[in-house]
Amino acid sequence: AFQMSFFVMLPSIMLSGFLFPRAAMPKIIYFISYLIPLTYYLDIIRGIVLKGIGFNYLLGQVISLLVFSVVVLSISVLKFRKTVS
Repeated sequence: AFQMSFFVMLPSIMLSGFLFPRAAMPKIIYFISYLIPLTYYLDIIRGIVLKGIGFNYLLGQVISLLVFSVVVLSISVLKFRKTVS
């Protein structure tokens, strides 16, 4: 399981803007990076720590993370119910 996590973690780290700026990425990869939750998390952390931005300016990223969390949690609950039944 630990080795399989690298197949998820490594692309997430590389495409989220953690290692390379997203603005320098090709357009298709730039848009794919919006499907990775780490992208929004990094925007929030950079906004708070580096820029001192308030919560109201980061509301879009927070809502995106919440929506992603609700979707993943809902899918997990549905799959778990099918497994238990």
